[in-house]
Amino acid sequence: MVTASDFRKGVTFEKDGQPCLVVDFQHVKPGKGAAFVRTKYKNLITGAIREEAFNPSDKFPKANIETKQMQYLYSDGELYYFMDEETFDQIPLNYEQVEDAIKFLKENEVATIRFYQGAPFQVEGPNFVELEIIDTEPGIKGDTASNVTKAATVETGAVIQVPLFINVGDRVKIDTRTSEYLSRVN
Repeated sequence: MVTASDFRKGVTFEKDGQPCLVVDFQHVKPGKGAAFVRTKYKNLITGAIREEAFNPSDKFPKANIETKQMQYLYSDGELYYFMDEETFDQIPLNYEQVEDAIKFLKENEVATIRFYQGAPFQVEGPNFVELEIIDTEPGIKGDTASNVTKAATVETGAVIQVPLFINVGDRVKIDTRTSEYLSRVN
């Protein structure tokens, strides 16, 4: 059990049968009345963020979140298959479960999958990836110092904004958390 007075950033707890993560907290002791804990927490299943005040003695079950490194194998068009690198067990996930990570994930790359009570609920790819540009407008010689960007499609199908000097066949480094171009890779 976790009490509200134990809340810190990153603490997981269950509320109404759903796993939640403390995003922010503040212990408040007003001049009059009882102390309380103002909490901002995220529902890990739905992604919804709520703010709520709790009595410091409120108790919640601890949410045990299991994290595994799993290899992305392939997609059959409907499901995405991941393999546990230790047990070689394979799990199929639907698009809703992988949509944020899959746009930058190539086959055979490793992703972090979080489980709650044995069920996967979140897939995270690596923070940075290097991918090849497969479609974009041709680059213009001399356009290297401007802030102007153009759309480019990478080999996984994601569309990102890149500088004008990037051409088809170039490899680029991308921050997957923000979908931003970082640099060209040789």
